[in-house]
Amino acid sequence: MDILTKFMRRIKNGFYFFIPLCLYTPILPYPYTPIPSPEETISISGAFALYPMVIKWSEEFKKTHPKVKFDISAGGAGKGMSDALGGLVDLGMLSRDIFPEEIKKGAFPVAVAKDAVLPTFNSSNPNAKEILAKGMKITVLSNIFVNGTLKNWKQAGFSTSAPIRAYTRSDASGAGETWGKYLNVKQEDLLGIGVFGDPGVLQAVKKDITGIGYNNIGYVYDPKTRKPITGIAVIPIDINNNGKIDADENFYGTLDELTKAIAEDKYPSPPARVSFLVSKNKPQKKIVTEFLKWILTDGQKFNNETGYISLPKQIIDTEVKKL
Repeated sequence: MDILTKFMRRIKNGFYFFIPLCLYTPILPYPYTPIPSPEETISISGAFALYPMVIKWSEEFKKTHPKVKFDISAGGAGKGMSDALGGLVDLGMLSRDIFPEEIKKGAFPVAVAKDAVLPTFNSSNPNAKEILAKGMKITVLSNIFVNGTLKNWKQAGFSTSAPIRAYTRSDASGAGETWGKYLNVKQEDLLGIGVFGDPGVLQAVKKDITGIGYNNIGYVYDPKTRKPITGIAVIPIDINNNGKIDADENFYGTLDELTKAIAEDKYPSPPARVSFLVSKNKPQKKIVTEFLKWILTDGQKFNNETGYISLPKQIIDTEVKKL
């Protein structure tokens, strides 16, 4: 009997049955981590405005749901809605009102927080003290961002005649849409040098001593110091149009003062607004529904510390019932 015949007979009798398993079992260089199933992954894209808040929510949610993984990216509210309706993500971040045509396409919005868009300028502007004392009327802001009739700061009512350079969003954004709505136009009607994203507009204004722009509140204030970031200041809105910022209009010093004013409706709406997480039709993944319900309950306590405003109980109850 040749060697091959003996070998095959012994395999048949079970002699070598366990040997190949032992010989060929791979030794992993580090512990194996199971890959989450699709049911344990939540993908989110969209508005820069909601991005910091969603990051915070995801971190806190994982403390009680450690197996859940998040894939979160910012690219503007328009991208968030497009990705959600196209089924590319579970949830789209949206920092503007929902359009009727989006509802017809299956958009299912859930209100999650309130925040605001703020007019911003370079804190080293030669007119800085005057700007903070006088603020700007909506007509002045409109003549800069819509009509383009005000070309320098003196024409806008301030001392020096340095040119005004306005910056606007180049991407389809909730901030642009909301700022446009405040000025009674659409985002595409806003004048200025187009810059991508909230961070882009902020940096453009920060580098331009006579620049003016608009930004979501979460990018203007430092969440730790609660004050505007270095190089940026908020243009107070002269709500009563009397040519100065009165005590009840002066709430921009700290993030806490401003969020309190927004919550009490002292800051105009728009540019204050409710933001949403949107899915294509009602979410079918249980973990997505669970995450949304958590945001509307336990998650609301993280809104204020991150620079956002918690929703009123009436709105929360309505949104939870939708789910």
